[in-house]
Amino acid sequence: MNKDEIIKIAVENNVKFVRLQFTDIVGVMKSISITVNQLEKALDGELMFDGSSIEGFVRIEESDMYLKPDPDTFLILPWNNDISKGKTARLICDIYDSTNQPFEGSPRYALKKALSEAAELGYSMYVGPEPEFFMFHLDENGQPTLETNDKASYFDLPPVDKGEEARRDMVETLQSIGFEIEASHHECAPGQHEIDFKYKDALTTADSIITFRIVVRTVAEKHGLHATFMPKPIYGIAGSGMHLHISLFKDGSNIFYDPEQHDGLSDSCRYFIAGVINHAKAISAITNPTVNSYKRLVPGYEAPVYIAWSYRNRSPLVRIPARRGLGTRVELRNPDPTCNPYLGLAAILKAGLDGIKNKVEPVDPVEQNIYEMDLATRKLNHIESLPENLYEALHELSADKLVQEALGEHIYSRFVLAKIREWESYSSRVHDWEIEEYLEKF
Repeated sequence: MNKDEIIKIAVENNVKFVRLQFTDIVGVMKSISITVNQLEKALDGELMFDGSSIEGFVRIEESDMYLKPDPDTFLILPWNNDISKGKTARLICDIYDSTNQPFEGSPRYALKKALSEAAELGYSMYVGPEPEFFMFHLDENGQPTLETNDKASYFDLPPVDKGEEARRDMVETLQSIGFEIEASHHECAPGQHEIDFKYKDALTTADSIITFRIVVRTVAEKHGLHATFMPKPIYGIAGSGMHLHISLFKDGSNIFYDPEQHDGLSDSCRYFIAGVINHAKAISAITNPTVNSYKRLVPGYEAPVYIAWSYRNRSPLVRIPARRGLGTRVELRNPDPTCNPYLGLAAILKAGLDGIKNKVEPVDPVEQNIYEMDLATRKLNHIESLPENLYEALHELSADKLVQEALGEHIYSRFVLAKIREWESYSSRVHDWEIEEYLEKF
């Protein structure tokens, strides 16, 4: 849509406020709300804000920044259907510095740079996510508890699945703002759910993941529940992941598919897999960016721990779903929904393109259950492990120049600083487990 079309739609629907949205470096959505009479000025890219107030952006002496909305992201938020009271719309923005140049610290810009590199080779990246989340009861003060609203498991039906009504409301709300929902169901753990939406180009998908989080949490709240994308809120049950189904297209054709090969996979697909595998340890700092992320990445809960690939096996990091032709794709299984999708997709694409450019051959696929292998067998099959915690992942990132390049120096340095602080805060705290384990023993 162009500026005039957006303004016309806003007037016809009695939009009174517009949220100008963007994410900080760690992926938290930020927003500046304007009245509709400032919409034209915003669409002209003339609105400024204080960038020094945002995590990882700029210092106070260089704080003047511009928000430039992407017209294609305009939508009217579905929370209030009463047009007489006035509605709220949103626009996702790119960020420019005081010299009117794209801001190097913008996660959306980092993804755009990676996509431009792919475009120079004739490639477009498409991604389909599978985000999972938990729903918990609220206490008498409206604060979230760890009490799930059901005891259901995979694909259970009501009345066992007590979250279906909220989940259905989420699906309908998402559809009302343009999402094409492919499936929704109860997940493995009590109170855990998954809603999958159709693959799109990578930038649209990243925008959609951010929007998805807001919709899910808002709708859950209307049902008296708290939805969380925290990867592992409860010990001893499965955590929430966000598997990413990735393909590259060129001239309208899926370049990962080759009908002449016995497995239907092209050389480019194999090279892409090799690139991702070779940089997987550093990428995990981006796709699994919290202390809690690594509580999910443990054996026994279908979350990948080992760096390998497979056609059917769900224990490795990378799986190739059975569909061929247009639907040929790579499924990366370690990302979780706390990932900043712009940075995660930029790092994955950069690594995959590196594999294609250098024609890197992957190790042989592994079809055995890796969780049942001993260390010697894993070494024989050249299977390494993902980092065991955030600190190890940051160490791997500090040694990987290619993933650093995908982020850019500004984002890399500030992302690591923020995450080191997070790790130090976690490491210095005394946790309940320590009290239970040591207080009476020593």
